[in-house]
Amino acid sequence: MVELIMKTLMMIFSLLFCMAIAVSSEPILTVAGATDSSFTQADRDRIIRIEEGLKATNQRLEDAIKAINQRFDTTNQKIDDGLKATNQRLEDAIKAINQRFDAVNQRFDAINQRFNDINNRIDDLRGVMYIMISVTVSGMIFIVGFALWDRRTILAPLARTTKEVEAQTEKLTLALKEKADKDPDLKEALRHAGLL
Repeated sequence: MVELIMKTLMMIFSLLFCMAIAVSSEPILTVAGATDSSFTQADRDRIIRIEEGLKATNQRLEDAIKAINQRFDTTNQKIDDGLKATNQRLEDAIKAINQRFDAVNQRFDAINQRFNDINNRIDDLRGVMYIMISVTVSGMIFIVGFALWDRRTILAPLARTTKEVEAQTEKLTLALKEKADKDPDLKEALRHAGLL
């Protein structure tokens, strides 16, 4: 782009330089002190040639400016088209990225739902475990209580009976000792049995 502008400016300056050389090859002004100051046909022809050259140069400049403007317009159009295409690509890329993020968010939501389901199951299992532990502990307490109650109910009559037997045995032993004082054979038998 810069090269095009530089070439155009070089062309314009070279045209102006050529025109300046063409004009200076025929002197327009006469030397000071010259006697002839009239406007001649040659002067008129030179001015016409200069005007025609200027018109041609102006036309070339206008054509060059039009060409530069057209190139600028086409370049701007290409740049605009490129920017539009780039913007479109960026928008498409952003949409694709947003879709990927949406997909990832949906996956995270699914994973969170699964974790919530697992947590609910764990809570349910924990409740079942508490119930099972409560039933087991209650059963054990019942069994221990039943065993203690059963022992008491079985041992209480036995203890009573044992006390009665001991009391009767004591009475019998006293009675035998009294009888053994009178009977030597019985005394010897009681000594041998370790009762005396």
